[in-house]
Amino acid sequence: MAAVLRVEGLGEPVVRLTLDRPQRLNALSLQLVDELRAAFQALQGASPRAVILTGAGRAFCAGADLLDAQFEGPGLGDRIAALMQERYHPMIEALVALPCPLIAAVNGVAAGGGASLALLADLVVAARSATFVQVFTPQLGLVPDLGSTWSLPRLVGRARARGLAMLGDRLDAATAEAWGLIWKAVDDDRLEATVSELAARLAAGPTSAFRELKLALDGSLEHPLREQLEVERQAQRRLGDQPHLEEAVRAFREKRPPRFR
Repeated sequence: MAAVLRVEGLGEPVVRLTLDRPQRLNALSLQLVDELRAAFQALQGASPRAVILTGAGRAFCAGADLLDAQFEGPGLGDRIAALMQERYHPMIEALVALPCPLIAAVNGVAAGGGASLALLADLVVAARSATFVQVFTPQLGLVPDLGSTWSLPRLVGRARARGLAMLGDRLDAATAEAWGLIWKAVDDDRLEATVSELAARLAAGPTSAFRELKLALDGSLEHPLREQLEVERQAQRRLGDQPHLEEAVRAFREKRPPRFR
């Protein structure tokens, strides 16, 4: 069976993952979910300094592939719940566990689980022609999954999260940027260059600090201030013994940009 995920740049500072089912708008088949999980798990040991996730063709990802065998036969509710626990959730957990920054380059529609996948990235950059659609409830009679019930309220607030999820309206990239759903919307012909420039900047940065930053930010909304202050203190304790800070201090004294390794 041919691979449906392209992995480029292994062993290099920036690795690119491309969902490669353009004939199905990169919809999430079980094969693609498994290949994504395997790639994310492998990257945890490969130690890239930045990862780019994008889609082949005219879409980022159209969500779950409703033509896939996972949606056939009786007992669909129990089967979906089991597949989420055994296949989808391990993929999401592997994504979140990436120790380096992840950039989603949204080159077209990101619908349903495809939008969920994009919004879990650390930075989301979208072409102006791209759209984000929460199809779960109005079109499928389901709730948003793959983390969307977690990410949407945190990114855009309660009112907009409920409106997006209940109505399923297409959200254009410019509005997504204005609402704080994504980092940036760019002209279509600038998407590749913009994402490459961001990845290069991140790859030149202090990777261990990015890892600690992700952990601190993700847990911050569940902590009262006193607990979050302790999270910050412990992170600084760990990072203070890393060579990054030593290099930053040396660079400041020598009046030059730091060179992180």
